[in-house]
Amino acid sequence: MSELSQLSPQPLWDIFAQICAIPHPSGHEEALAAYIMQWAERKKLNVERDKVGNILIRKPATAGMENLLPVVLQAHLDMVPQKNGDTQHDFIQDPIRPYVDNEWVKAQGTTLGADNGIGMASALAVLDDENIKHGPLEVLLTMTEETGMVGAFGLQPNWLQADILINTDSEQEGEIYMGCAGGVDFTTTFTLAREAIPANHKVYKITLKGLTGGHSGGDIHLGLANANKLLARFLTGHGSELQLRLIHIQGGSLRNAIPRESEAIVVVPISIAANLETSKNHYLTLLKTEFAAIEKNLVITLDETSTELLTLTADCQSRLLNFLNAAPNGVIRMSDEIKDVVETSLNTGVINMDEKKAEITFLIRSLIETGKDYVVNMLTSISMLAGAEFEYKGSYPGWKPDLKSPVMAIVSNTYQQLFGKAPKIMVIHAGLECGLFKKPYPQMDMVSIGPTIYGAHSPDERANIKSVAKYWQLLTSVLKSIPEKS
Repeated sequence: MSELSQLSPQPLWDIFAQICAIPHPSGHEEALAAYIMQWAERKKLNVERDKVGNILIRKPATAGMENLLPVVLQAHLDMVPQKNGDTQHDFIQDPIRPYVDNEWVKAQGTTLGADNGIGMASALAVLDDENIKHGPLEVLLTMTEETGMVGAFGLQPNWLQADILINTDSEQEGEIYMGCAGGVDFTTTFTLAREAIPANHKVYKITLKGLTGGHSGGDIHLGLANANKLLARFLTGHGSELQLRLIHIQGGSLRNAIPRESEAIVVVPISIAANLETSKNHYLTLLKTEFAAIEKNLVITLDETSTELLTLTADCQSRLLNFLNAAPNGVIRMSDEIKDVVETSLNTGVINMDEKKAEITFLIRSLIETGKDYVVNMLTSISMLAGAEFEYKGSYPGWKPDLKSPVMAIVSNTYQQLFGKAPKIMVIHAGLECGLFKKPYPQMDMVSIGPTIYGAHSPDERANIKSVAKYWQLLTSVLKSIPEKS
């Protein structure tokens, strides 16, 4: 028996526990997809998959509700794989280990996968419960949302029969989302030139870790530290005085997660090696002062090491580190139209480096297309100045708010009736799939709701138990409140 089976609503939590038991990081969702297909077939539900792997399950209307507008509940199959440095976990083979901590469900040392596992579990729980009243119902589970919205890009017209889509990928109970940011990936690539390590030098590994991390859209306004940017700041700020030569730099693992850790291998002259420790301690004190309110566990470690790699040439090192230090990061502009919502941002998500090249991957988000273009142009300019190659790809549109949306009004009114207060109508600075769904289904009325989930895309991810119960109550009540076809 899972500890989660003691929670309410029990069917939702039981299904979520089963989802956690089947590894499903982005790009490795097949085992979970196969389980869900078999589950639907056992329930004698109509289930199909399309050519990109999306799953569509259909359930007939409750007796007497056949004339309601058909609804599709939508979630994505994959989860973000992030773990603490001291956690041994293979996301492709090992199950997520959820546990209850007071009012929260968390995972042991890893992301929980509540994003979007709770939404997926809620959709399947609706299918499983014969006591929930609803009209014609579909459940759409999309592939590989977190690393490129593969399922949403591949969704074909005329497959869904619904007039209304309820996306379950929002992360704040009491908020109804009617729009979201679009995004584009940008990668800068340096061809590396190397030379022999100078004589009488020591090799060190510098590791900056312990940062909070988080969602590069939903958390970008919080001012959380980015490990890649902080390490580049140190290496450029102290490189000259330490006569430091760079061998390797690596940081972050996902473009849509704010990097929690970054590391570099460097060499310094033996004669001034002690100064590296002094500079490291000074920089750590500086950062702890700057980020005292939000980065409580920031650590920088310095360890002697060895390497067979050569150092970068002085010119190559200068261009790479100055690029990393100069690259914009975080909030670029707040929205003029929607109070307290980020319009445009970017995340310096991943630095990958091997013997011959270094790649820096950014995720740019904006509520407006020209905002994306502006940041692409900035990164293009500094890439050119640094003598690096660059490309941008995977652009996806935002979801334009519709203030006259009938389903938004239904959800808002239902929330008010259930809980005695008005919900917030919001636009989220993250990439929901609704914007892409609008291309094959331009007339579909869409809304996004969900429970409170904090720390998504980080090992601190946690789902609030009470908010899941309220979300479930809202979702099932909305299904009963859908109007009839005109």
